[in-house]
Amino acid sequence: MRMATRIGNAIAAAIAMMLLAGGASHVRADDLAIWREFMKELRGGGMADTSRVRTYDPAQRAPLMAALEGMRGLLLWDSCTTAPEVFRVGDQVHFVAPLVFQQGGATGHATFCFTFLTRGERWYFQHLESIVLRLDRLGPPPVSSFPDLPEERKAWMRDELQTSLDIAHYVTLAREKGAEAARSWFVDGAGYALAARTWVPFVPPQRAFVLYLCWEQANLRGQKVTLEALADSAARVRLAPRWFELYRRTTHLRTEISEADYRALFETIWRDRAANAGWNVAFAYEGDEVVFALTRAGSRAGTSSAP
Repeated sequence: MRMATRIGNAIAAAIAMMLLAGGASHVRADDLAIWREFMKELRGGGMADTSRVRTYDPAQRAPLMAALEGMRGLLLWDSCTTAPEVFRVGDQVHFVAPLVFQQGGATGHATFCFTFLTRGERWYFQHLESIVLRLDRLGPPPVSSFPDLPEERKAWMRDELQTSLDIAHYVTLAREKGAEAARSWFVDGAGYALAARTWVPFVPPQRAFVLYLCWEQANLRGQKVTLEALADSAARVRLAPRWFELYRRTTHLRTEISEADYRALFETIWRDRAANAGWNVAFAYEGDEVVFALTRAGSRAGTSSAP
């Protein structure tokens, strides 16, 4: 159940959309009234009432309610006037709604799928999702082309699914074996260093590791990376990893693992990779970026992590 919840948090809306072809025709005349009432309640702070919320899993209630409260503070209410698309699937109603936000001095637009559970005349908030696969727009079979998403969004989905599985395994192992043993399960440094050495055969193995790190993170992972310095004895790489953004933005990871343990797992993986390629590494955190300060193993520089 808990594993399904972690995975379902990223794809619940997608599953719902796959059912829309059979459910959209059953939209009721008063379904839009649910949306209007919800927006009124949200704006006035009424959605802080836990009795109005019935999530797929009770563990999702607190983070989803926190997400709604955060949204309440950022919405430009007078600009959110576009009516949502409405889809009814059994006793659920899904609203695909374009919203307008303001954070700092910037204004942005985003589309979300809000899911509500109906019981007679009552409605309950159930889920909030930023990923919507428009499979309701699919033609009749046979079909071999499917509505796509931008590559950046798909990279996010891949990482969220994999990270959710990894953290689920980590939590189980940490409970049974301890945190250190759980972290050791995820080290892959020997294989990572070998890939660098064999796929980048044009330079010494230590340089190959740094170059492969940059290529792999930029081109396989779709993350922003900058090689700031590279020499035989030291290197510096600046990375904007999706790993920490996932922790901030998803509703489930923060309920599973502390931020300190989450960061420790990240550092354990990269320290092991660097060590297998002959490097020590120190981490410095600068906003959304992590700076890898690499020094050749055996040098006088230390490997302690920056706070």
